[in-house]
Amino acid sequence: MKNTLDSKQTSLLDTSRMNEGQRAALEMTEAARDDRARNTGFAASLFNGSARFDALLPYPKQTVEDRDQGDAFLSRLDKFLHEHADPDAIDREGEIPDDVLDGLRKLGAFGIKIPVKYGGLGLSQTNYSRAAMLLGSYCGNLAALLSAHQSIGVPQPLLLFGTEEQKAKFLPRCAAGEISAFALTESDVGSDPARMKTSAVLDADGEHFIINGEKLWCTNVMKAGVIVVMARTPMQKNPHATTAFIVEMNMPGVEIVRRCHFMGLRALYNGVIRFKNVRVPRANIIGGEGRGLKVALTTLNTGRITLPAACAGLAKRCLQMSVDWARRREQWGQPIGKHAAIGDKLARMAAHTFTLEAMVRYVSSLVDRDKNADVRLEAALAKLWGSERSYKIVDDTMQIRGGRGYETADSLRARSEKPEPVERFLRDARINTIFEGSSEIMRLFIAREMLDPHLKLGAAMFNSKLPLGSRVRSFFKAGLHYAGWYPTRWVPSFVRTNSSDLHPKLARELRAVERLSRKLSRAIFYAMSLHGPKLERKQLLLGRLVDIGAELFAWSTAISRAQSCVEDGSRSQEEAGRALELARLQGVLSREVIRQSFSGLFAHEDRSHKRVTSSLMENGLTTPLSE
Repeated sequence: MKNTLDSKQTSLLDTSRMNEGQRAALEMTEAARDDRARNTGFAASLFNGSARFDALLPYPKQTVEDRDQGDAFLSRLDKFLHEHADPDAIDREGEIPDDVLDGLRKLGAFGIKIPVKYGGLGLSQTNYSRAAMLLGSYCGNLAALLSAHQSIGVPQPLLLFGTEEQKAKFLPRCAAGEISAFALTESDVGSDPARMKTSAVLDADGEHFIINGEKLWCTNVMKAGVIVVMARTPMQKNPHATTAFIVEMNMPGVEIVRRCHFMGLRALYNGVIRFKNVRVPRANIIGGEGRGLKVALTTLNTGRITLPAACAGLAKRCLQMSVDWARRREQWGQPIGKHAAIGDKLARMAAHTFTLEAMVRYVSSLVDRDKNADVRLEAALAKLWGSERSYKIVDDTMQIRGGRGYETADSLRARSEKPEPVERFLRDARINTIFEGSSEIMRLFIAREMLDPHLKLGAAMFNSKLPLGSRVRSFFKAGLHYAGWYPTRWVPSFVRTNSSDLHPKLARELRAVERLSRKLSRAIFYAMSLHGPKLERKQLLLGRLVDIGAELFAWSTAISRAQSCVEDGSRSQEEAGRALELARLQGVLSREVIRQSFSGLFAHEDRSHKRVTSSLMENGLTTPLSE
């Protein structure tokens, strides 16, 4: 097999030293990477130490027309949810009533982003994210249903890769409310595409593929009429090639094996699906034969924005519940919100909620500005940071409400207390750091994008499979580049923005971001110089570098959103002042994380971690739990 990485020279890793499985997985992933121009956005500039604030400021604003269209739909959706959908009953019964599904269909909620020509509402990504915020603040099960259908189900890959014939055939059905799903994960495979077992073999007629295999954790499959299935289609030039197929659930050989049940999202229509000699037309291939992994990764990159949007809505709802309770509940002669321990939680929750919404709206606007925009890095940072911060916000909400947070809404209602669903929210929110890429996978994904400019420049010098001459040329080329690049990462640069009247306090915040961005870029350079090809094994080190970048991105979007509030003449002086303080507080909180991450970058405790882990993996738990 031809080494894809050798030909592209885009990896720091020498694949000749890997086992076959590692090499195949890496080569597949690299080959499927989006071929659009990469590392040109604001997030990438932070990792490179050349923060492009002109790409962030002024903060994007919806047009009046787009805002009005979104407001009209959100008003109808909000009214319907509160009048017809009981989220506690949905959680209790583990089912979404048919009348709720029918009502959502009539609202057009299954086709929010699908163009009007195909029967959808044709709303913008920003309005879609606003809808996800509303759903996230109300019912996690409904948010998951509609998100899985539109963000990773049939509509999104068709909008990105589908032919006009495929769009005309399937998008009207999806817009009308025929539920869709995405089948990728397998029980023994997880995130390793090279080990996928579901296969598709070309039939003798040359016009159909025969699919056999089984998929796990396919969200929406229990209600779906049409799904996207990833299957191996070995080719001479690529024996691990995968292809994305549109499969209709009524095709012979499609079998739902069982429904899966979880700690939270108890009405999630997730299950195991089996394919036995399922005959699928070649016309149902999305994106071309052998390009399935590319379809999957690109779909997830764009669809990933929806999850932090739902997290933002959840965070806002939790903040509201926490503030209301902290103002009402009195202990030791005053509302608990006036006690420092609770007040600190409220302040952190408020700053993180403000920032999370800022991130979501900024990334959404990038898609609205350019449907083909490369938002993989921005979306991944929003997903990573947003899912982790929102879970902390839900957890703090439970802590603030104490026993009334731990008690179920049904139990509170039975005692004639306000049935705030904190317990349900905590269970439902736990999946968000796992859904659509776990936090660990997200950090590795972001690290790969973070290192991409450096890998393009100097990967060849470490690749033992290349001729010595090529490696020497790569060495001198990289040396010449870094001789000019490295000194500039010590020299402060002028903070350029497209905002004519940046608030002085926010200008100071941006200068701090710029300084820390340069420090981050130097740290990345040191890490690569120190570890070379072994850097990919230093996952804790890479994770800390990613966390620094995530904080800088979050902090920057908060600054930009605050500046927009200051400039907005329709806002009161009090509102503008509050936004200013929230952005500054986010700076304080981000500095805490960044300082800790920098201090631990090259710490030796990683070695202790490795020794303990090795012992556990080799010997198991030698001390009895009952001792």
